[in-house]
Amino acid sequence: MPEVIFPGPEGRLEGRFTPGPRPRAPVALILHSHPQAGGTMNNKIVQLLHKDFVGRGFATLRFNFRGVGKSQGLFDNGVGELSDAASALDWVQQIHPEAEQTWVAGVSFGAWIGMQLLMRRPEIKGFISIAPPANMYDFSFLAPCPSSGIIIQGEADEVVTPSAVQKLVDKLRTQKHITIHHDLIPGANHFFANELDLLMKSVDGYLDMRLGTTR
Repeated sequence: MPEVIFPGPEGRLEGRFTPGPRPRAPVALILHSHPQAGGTMNNKIVQLLHKDFVGRGFATLRFNFRGVGKSQGLFDNGVGELSDAASALDWVQQIHPEAEQTWVAGVSFGAWIGMQLLMRRPEIKGFISIAPPANMYDFSFLAPCPSSGIIIQGEADEVVTPSAVQKLVDKLRTQKHITIHHDLIPGANHFFANELDLLMKSVDGYLDMRLGTTR
C-alpha cells in the first residue's frame, strides 16, 4: 500500500492511499482515534476499514493527523485535525474529481472529526462512526445531520458510555430524510479488542445494504 505525503494546513501529512480501479470510483476517507491516546492510521480498526473499502472498489485514504508519525504540526484539540481531514479529502478529490460518491469513516476521536467533516462537505453521502465519544465532545453541531450512516458501539466500552451514544442516536433519528443505524456489539470494549470480527460484520452488513453489493 503506497505511502503518500500530501500538503496539510501545518505542513506535510502522511498517509496510505489505494487509488480507485476506475476514474469515477467512489472515495473513502478513514480517520484514526485520539492522537494523544496512541491513535494512528495503523490502528487495527483503521486498517480493516481501509481494506474493506478497497475491496469494494473505493479510492481509499487513511492518514496520520498532525503530530503523528511523519505528519507535521502539533495536536490541536480537534480544530486543526478537522482542517487536516478537509485537506486529505481535497487531496483525494484531485485524483478522483468525478468520484460517484464519498464516504467518511472514523474511530472514536476520528468519528467526531468525521461527523464534523460531513457537516462541511455536502458530497459526503455516508458515514461510519465507531465508538463516537459522545460523552466527551459536543455533537450538537449535527443539526441537522446531512447524511445517513451507522454508529457502532461496544456494549462494554469503558471510555465512551453506551448511554451517551444512545442519546446521540435518538437525537439524530428525530430528523427526516436520513436514516441512522445503530449497532451495539455485545461484550466489546472501546477498542473491540476481542470483537473485531463482529465489528467488521456490522460494517459489512451496512455497506452491503447501502451500496447494494457484496464483496
